Amino acid sequence: MPLQSFLSPSLTPSAGFHLAGPAFAYGHHAVLAPFALDLAPGETVAILGTSGCGKSTLLRLLAGLLPGGDPNLAGQVAWMAQQDLLLPWYSLLDNVLLGARLRGEQPDTGHAMALLGRLGLADRAGAFPAALSGGMRQRAALARTLMEDRPLVLMDEPFSSLDAITRAAMQTLASALLADRAVLLVTHDPAEACRMADRVFVLAGRPAQLQQIAVLEGPKPRDPLAPELLPVLRAIHAALAATETAP
Repeated sequence: MPLQSFLSPSLTPSAGFHLAGPAFAYGHHAVLAPFALDLAPGETVAILGTSGCGKSTLLRLLAGLLPGGDPNLAGQVAWMAQQDLLLPWYSLLDNVLLGARLRGEQPDTGHAMALLGRLGLADRAGAFPAALSGGMRQRAALARTLMEDRPLVLMDEPFSSLDAITRAAMQTLASALLADRAVLLVTHDPAEACRMADRVFVLAGRPAQLQQIAVLEGPKPRDPLAPELLPVLRAIHAALAATETAP
C-alpha cells in the first residue's frame, strides 16, 4: 500500500471531534507533519495553503477516500467537493437522494424536497444537471451534502468555480444551513476564510504543518471588508506569501 497514515480521529458527537496524528506520507514522500485539531459542533475551521501542499489529501483521508483513513469516522462525515459531481442522467432530486440509494436505504423524498425548497430549487427538482446554472448545481450539491445529515462536513473549495455574487450567496447559505455542524473548509480565498470560519489555519512546509493564523469572533457570515478583519487578511496573505518563497 503506497499510502501510510497514522491519523487517529475520534468522535463524541456532543463534544465534537479530535483529529490528531503524527505523520502522513505517500511511500517515502512525507506530506503531512504531526498535527492535532479539535472541532466543536457549530465551528468552522478554514485551511489555506498553496497548491499541492496537502490540503485536499488531508480532507480525502478524513473522508475515507484514500486508503489508510481511520474507520472511526465512517458514517460521520459528509463531503462537498469543488465540482458539483452531479450525475447527468439523474434529475436534481435524484442526485440529492443518491446517498440513500447507494446505501440501499429508503430515500426520504419529503426531506429532500424541503431542503431544495430552502435552497430555492424546489421548482427545479425534476430538471437534469445540464439544464441548471453553475450556482444551481452547487446549491444542489449542498442539498445532497445536507441530506447526509452528518456531524462533520468536509468542504474542498466548494465555491471556487462560481462568480463573486453567486459565491457570496452560497457562503451565506452554507453558513446558515451548516450552523450546527463541525465544518472543515479548504479554500484558496482568504476573504472566504474570514467570512465563514471561526479559526483560520495555513498548511505549509515540507512536510506540511498546520499553523493557526487567527481566531475570529462574531456571527457568520462576516463582511470580509470590515475594518477589524483587515489585520487578519494581511496575516493570511503574509503566511501564504512566506510559504511561496520558502526554499
